[in-house]
Amino acid sequence: MSIVHPKFRAAAVQAAPVFLDLDATVDKTEALIAEAARGGAELVAFPETWIPGYPWFVWLDAPAWSMQFIQRYHDNSLVYGSPQAERIAKAARDNGIMVVLGHSEKQGGSLYMGQWIIDADGRTIAMRRKLKPTHVERTVFGEGDGSDLSVFDTRLGRVGALCCWEHLQPLSKYAMYAQNEQVHIAAWPSFSLYRGGAYALGHEVNNAASRIYAVEGSCFVLAPCNTVSKEMVELMCTDDTKRALLQAGGGFARIYAPDGQLMHEPLPEDVEGLVYADIDLGMISLAKAAADPAGHYSRPDVTRLLLDKTPGDRVVSKRRAAAEVTRDWEEAASAPAMRADIVALIGQDDEAA
Repeated sequence: MSIVHPKFRAAAVQAAPVFLDLDATVDKTEALIAEAARGGAELVAFPETWIPGYPWFVWLDAPAWSMQFIQRYHDNSLVYGSPQAERIAKAARDNGIMVVLGHSEKQGGSLYMGQWIIDADGRTIAMRRKLKPTHVERTVFGEGDGSDLSVFDTRLGRVGALCCWEHLQPLSKYAMYAQNEQVHIAAWPSFSLYRGGAYALGHEVNNAASRIYAVEGSCFVLAPCNTVSKEMVELMCTDDTKRALLQAGGGFARIYAPDGQLMHEPLPEDVEGLVYADIDLGMISLAKAAADPAGHYSRPDVTRLLLDKTPGDRVVSKRRAAAEVTRDWEEAASAPAMRADIVALIGQDDEAA
């Protein structure tokens, strides 16, 4: 019996968030999810740090100047399990659509550049973090770990995600290719910064990175992209120098096929909306027949990648078995001098017990 490959419509967001406003951006997120579903999409992808917006202020002046925005940015970042997060999961479930959300993830006192993959039933498939924030992003965000370079089985195929210049990290890309990724979400901020002065930050280079990812990985690439609103420029650009650095617009959302073709008509860069493409995973076989970089087109005898997926937990709690604790206390009873060492080893709670 022949294999039936999934076919579905996908959408990528090109829009501006309601900058530094968590609740209002969740409202807009719900509306875009519903719009994508009405357009026939079974998957919708959002840009990098869509909630509460990309922190452009860190690129505009010294860190001391940007601190005026930091508390507000923290307060409006998304916390998993919060009422706002539950609203987004409910929107995915109510509309029967998979959602890949880019957001600033707040955990405790730290922020991370997160991507949350939610299935059409509103259940979490994955919560990943950008492995290495880029340049001045490191003044705001912490880092991910090896577990964040993962691809996941879903009813729409094997889905993975990366943020922005993770697509310029050859080893990270190869780690994803090697997991037989079929649908990739490449989340980008807008391409509005340093126009004419930093070509590497422009849409030509970065859309090329998404396109090359599609060809190298023989996969479909959804590349959602923020826009910068006039309100964001007015808030952050307080002098002529800053107004020259950050401009409104900058939206270049794209969807690419495994052979690199652009699958839709682009939106103008200052227009908000969704771009759609009809995905047929059967196309991947044709692309990989020519070149599968993690399969028949590789030379593992010459070059290989070591991928450590160990989670980077900051605190690892270890609880000792009751029998082991009892044995140590019995030894302490016969040798009182050992007692202080044992207390230090197993903790004051066990001493009280």
